[in-house]
Order: sequence, then C-alpha cells, then structure tokens
Amino acid sequence: MIGPMSSGVVRPVGATYRLQLGPSFTFDDAARRVPYLADLGVTHLYLSPVLEAVRGSTHGYDVTDPTTVRAELGGRRGLERLADTAHVDGLGLVIDIVPNHLGVRRPEQNPWWWDVLRSGRKSAYAHYFDIDWDPRNGAGGKLALPVLGSEADAAAIAVDRTGPEPVLRYHDHVFPIGRDVGGGDAERIHFAQPYRLVPWDSGVRAYRRFFTVDDLAAVRVEDPEVFAATHSEIGSWFADGIADGLRVDHPDGLADPVDYLRRLRELTGPDAWIVVEKILEPREPLEPTLPVAGTTGYDALRELGHALLDPAGEAGLGAVHERWTGDDGGDAALQAARIDIADGFARGDLAPELRRLARAALRESTPKSLAGPPPQALIEAAIVRWAQDTPFYRDDYPVLAETAARLRADVRTHAQECERDEPGSADAFDLLAEARDQGAETAARFPQFTGALTAKTVEDTLFYRTARLTSLQEVGGAPSDFGPSDPHPALARRAAEWPAAMTTLSTHDTKRGEDVRARIGVLSQCPSDWSPVVDRWMLLRPSLLDPVTGLFLLQTAFGVWPEDGSITDELRTRLHGYAEKAMREGRIGTSWTSPDGAFEAAGHAFLDALFDGAALTDLVAELAPHGRSDALAQKLLQLAGPGVPDVYQGTERWDDSLVDPDNRRPVDWGAADDGHPKQRLVRAALRLRRERAGSFFGGSYAPVLATGPAAEHLLGFHRGPSDGPPDVAALVTRRSLRLDRAGGWRDTRVDLGDGEWTDRLTGHVVAGPTPLAELFLEHPVALLVRE
Repeated sequence: MIGPMSSGVVRPVGATYRLQLGPSFTFDDAARRVPYLADLGVTHLYLSPVLEAVRGSTHGYDVTDPTTVRAELGGRRGLERLADTAHVDGLGLVIDIVPNHLGVRRPEQNPWWWDVLRSGRKSAYAHYFDIDWDPRNGAGGKLALPVLGSEADAAAIAVDRTGPEPVLRYHDHVFPIGRDVGGGDAERIHFAQPYRLVPWDSGVRAYRRFFTVDDLAAVRVEDPEVFAATHSEIGSWFADGIADGLRVDHPDGLADPVDYLRRLRELTGPDAWIVVEKILEPREPLEPTLPVAGTTGYDALRELGHALLDPAGEAGLGAVHERWTGDDGGDAALQAARIDIADGFARGDLAPELRRLARAALRESTPKSLAGPPPQALIEAAIVRWAQDTPFYRDDYPVLAETAARLRADVRTHAQECERDEPGSADAFDLLAEARDQGAETAARFPQFTGALTAKTVEDTLFYRTARLTSLQEVGGAPSDFGPSDPHPALARRAAEWPAAMTTLSTHDTKRGEDVRARIGVLSQCPSDWSPVVDRWMLLRPSLLDPVTGLFLLQTAFGVWPEDGSITDELRTRLHGYAEKAMREGRIGTSWTSPDGAFEAAGHAFLDALFDGAALTDLVAELAPHGRSDALAQKLLQLAGPGVPDVYQGTERWDDSLVDPDNRRPVDWGAADDGHPKQRLVRAALRLRRERAGSFFGGSYAPVLATGPAAEHLLGFHRGPSDGPPDVAALVTRRSLRLDRAGGWRDTRVDLGDGEWTDRLTGHVVAGPTPLAELFLEHPVALLVRE
C-alpha cells in the first residue's frame, strides 16, 4: 500500500463530488468510484462524516466517538486506503466534521456519554457536554433523558445483571448503574442514578440538543480540553496528508463560532480548505474575518435559482395561492406565520432551552427595581420577542453589528409599548440586554437559541405551510423572495469576495433536488397555465385536507411527475413517504409528536387521486423540456461561475430527489452515460476548470450581453485569468418557455470578443457577432473557450 502523503502537502480544491457514506457504501466502495470521478473532472471527493457513529447510521451525523474513524466504513486503515487510491488518480479528500454534538440515542455506544450517565457530575467527561445540572432543570438537578413512552412506563424499567456490568433496561434501551443500591428494586436503583428517565413529551430536557433532536447532545468545544479531545483525529488527517479540507457542520450552534474556527485553522494549517455550513438569509453577509474559504453554498443555490426565475409570474402565482389559501404567500402573511410558529416552538419544543437561558440572564444581570428582578416569565417573553424578530440564525457576528443594534432598539421600543399591559416588560428587556452585554453564558446561549428557533420555524415548518412557488422554499431562501432581476452583481461579488467558497445545487439536506426545483421554477413563466390545473384538482381534494397542504402536494407532484405520465410503484411509494414527512413538518393537521391518521390519510388519498387521474401529464409534457433547459442552465452557471462547485452524488444526471431520506438513496453507478446531456455538460465544465484553473479559481468575472429582440433571455458571463483577457464564456438560455412563445431568438446575437471561440459541448466554432439561434441549435447552453 502506498503510504500517506508527507505532512503539509495540500492539494488545491477546484471542484468536489459529495459522497454519502454508510454501511452500504464504505471507503472501499468509494475507492472503486475514483477512476470514474477523476474522469468526470473533480479534484476532490467530499465525504460525509467518517467518525464512529451510531451503528447502522445512514448519515453519520450522530457521531459517538470522535477519536475513532468509523469501523463500519472501514476504519482508519480504510480511510487511508481511500486517500491513497484518490491520490494515485490525482484526487484529494474533503471531509465533513460535526463539532456541535454527539449521538446519544444508544448510550452504550458513546463511551463519554455512558461515563457521564454512570458518574454524573463527577465524570471526567461531564464538562464535555452542555448539561444543565441546575436543581431547577425539571429533573431535580439530574440529567433528564426523555425516553419513556409515558410516566406510567417507568414501571417497565428493569435491572439486568446478565452482562459484564449491571444496567437498567427499558425495552431495547440500556443505561449504566453507577450507584448500585443492591437488590432488584429497579425503581430504587433508578432513583439513585445521576440521570432520570422521563417521558418524551414531558418538556424536560437537561442538555442542549441539536435543534430539537433529543438523540444529539451538544458538546462544549469552546473548552480547550474538549476541543483537543474531539479534534485529535481530525488534526491527524492533515498531519498525515489524508485530507485537504473540511466541511464544518452547523457552526452557528457553537458558543463562539468565530473562536472555534480560528482554533480549527490553527489545527489544520493555513492551506487547508475550510467551508462552513453557515445559513445566510437573503441580504445577510458572511463574517469577513472568519478564517474560512466561505460557506457550503446555500447562498449560491438561492442566487442561481433566482437567476432563472421570471419575476413577472409572482403576481399570478400569488393570485392562485390566495384564491385557495386566503393569502398570496407574500411577506406580510409569511411574517405573521413566522411569528406565530416561533412563539409555539419557543414555548413548546424549545421550552427547556428558553427556561435555561432565562435563568442565565437573571444570574448575570442586576435588577433595575428595588422590588427585585421581573418574573422569569417576563424574561422568557423578552427572549422570545427578541428571537422572533432576529432575521438571521444569530446576530452576534461583527459584520452584523449595525443591524443587531437597530434590532435591539426596535425590540426595546416594543417592550416599552407592552409596559402598560405587562408591567415589567421594559425592565425584563433591559435585564436581558445587560446579561447579553456581559459576554458570559447569556451571550453564548442567546444566539444558540435564535439559531434553533429560526431553523425550526422557517425551514422545518413554514416551508411546508406555503406553496406559491415551492422551488424558493430551500435552506437560506425565502418563499416570498423571487430575487433580483439581474443576477450579475451577486455573482461578481462572489468572485471578488469569496472566490473559493463552495457552491451547490443539491445537498443531503435540500428540500428538493436541483432538477425538481428547476421544473417547478418554470411555473413562474406561466401562472396562467398552472391556474386551471390547480382549480381542477384542488376541487377534488378530501375535505379533511387543508388547502395549503393540498396545493403544496400538487406542486410537489408536478416537480417529479414523469414526462410520459407513467407512474411506477416506486414513485408512488416515494411520494407517499415524502407526503407523510411534509404533512408532519407543516404541523397543520398532524405532526411528528401528535400524528393524526385521518388527516394524513386525506393527504395520501389526494396523491392517489392525482396519480390515478393522470392529473399533470399534459402540463408536464409541455413544460418538462423547459425544466430540463433550466436544469442545464443552472448547472453550467454553477460549474463555470465563481466559487468551488460541488456535485452531489448522482446529480451529474437527471435527478428527481426530494427531501431526505429520499435524496440519500443509493446511486445507480451503472447509469453513467457519456451521451447524457447533463453528464456531458458536467464533464466538459469540470475538465475545463481543471485545465484552466487560473480562469476560475480567483479568475475574473464579467457579464456577457446580447443584442436583439430576445436579449433578455441570454444569461452569460466571461471568466479568465486575473492578469489577462477572458478566455472562457458560459452562456445559458433563461425563461425558455416565454422565449418560445415570443417567437424564439430571431435576430438576437452575441459577440464574445476577439478571436475564435469553440463550444466544448458541440465543437462548434464562432467568431464575431453570432446568432444565438445558431449557438443554441443543439443545446440551450454553451461553454466556449478561446483557444
């Protein structure tokens, strides 16, 4: 076996290919795909988390031992074999890491968590986790574990002494016995432990979680000892030449993401490529002082999607939505819904975090009244209001200081307005603001709370409660935001400010795959075609199914409907699985915690009616070609545009995936086809990036404009070395449906500049003013180089 690279050698990252690893796709399986991926043109394999996780995990984000490479994937030696294989073909590795939390669903598989359960606060690992040991935590100061089906289920807890150590067993869950008071009295032994098993719906949680996921317990990487322990294996990947870069999962969940990323940079060295899963809201900048290459690309996904939409369709789609739901899906209705949803989450699913934050604020502030501090309930109300109005995951990055100050003043004004009806409201806000200013626990927990609240409110709920144009309802996007009419400023800004940031169109977390979004986006060009289809089929939805959910499912079905109208059993199964998740996430008539069988049956019946009635076949037959046109267009814009593009596994061909777990299905590697239009485009663009790296990585960016009656339908740009003239041009058709209906390109032309330009997709050579009808004769996109 070829040994690891020498320390300090890092391969520049030019383009990545995301691989979802798991028991059914290991390091050795990935190694077998290296020749294909090298031929495709990427420079790096981008691996999902590789550290030891809950056995059988299909995603790896539930890490149980961060000091060890996962055995089910092949262990450390398997990772080294994969790196060696990749290096032979000139590829490197980028690896996903999870600093925010560890998986605790199976305590016996997590040695640190097991020890904390056994020894409580005396455990050497007690400070590794963000645990609330306060006597007011709802469990008498013990570590509450929400696993019981009900309070009465405590009777099902039993003592098991058949193994190497005695344990408490609750069905298939096991927990250590740290203090064995003897005998077989399970209730007495349970009471003697540092932890307390509580009902899952009790609202008691004694540890910070990843959002509201009880199986993922937060880790205190802000502690230098914890950072060292959780990152020793990660550091060795760079010392031993295994990895060239990292993707950092959810840094906004950390107590101090800026400090964490500085320490991570020191660990990996100055040349490692680090990108962060930082969700930027529209018009939110990335903190420029972060020692990273940029984000993982949800902001790019939003910008590329906007580039192809037709803003003229906003009003028509809004009218359809309002006719059936009572609102047009615009800002006012969505903001009202966001506030309502956020209030419910803050006082419900996130209530433990809210109470803990309020207690911290009370400890870290000085009462403004001789009567003492305001009641904790008012402190909690101030937290909720401030968090509801925070438009970002967190507002404490330096670049947001001015925005955060305005927000603070607005919330303070609201608190003063509430003073008459709720005396003490202004004092409660002032107390909270003072505590945040102290820079201690409140300052750390408040942005952790707002991030979780934003994610649960917007991405996991609101995005399933509106359906004007669902292609907009993606992480980092906004259902009411059709984007700017001119995408060039955003692309030019990326080229200038974050040229090495990742760009993406599909991830393991996207709500729908890139090609599904592309087809749905075509509806922005033809709301008048969509309206009668909606009116016909919404009349047939079961009465139990609310209009929003019906419209949402109808638009989803349009996004994945086969062009020939052939509905397979597999597609039915996938759509029904998706519908269950969508309905429960939306929380309108059902939810994960309180599923309503009748409501869900109505949703499934509506889907079956669509399938059996061939509801969308005619419309899809007409619009699908334009969806494919947009799919190719956004792919070329991503691959040739500013940033480092990632290709999510399998998306070099047509992909109709929806939200996870649908988008984590095994890839059909045998389906690779050199003649596939999308795969041909991906290969040509990636190989060109590798061939002319200087024209892309840090290269120049300039718009290319057409002249003539259909000039608005061309979206193009030049790329080139920073110290020379442009030598690459990417041209795409946008709003192709409107273009066709207006008579096509007619006498619209484009002039790429001096010299002859060769289209790498067709071999066609052009020079001077060129008719776009001629340039786009074979494909709706062109990738040209000046030879």
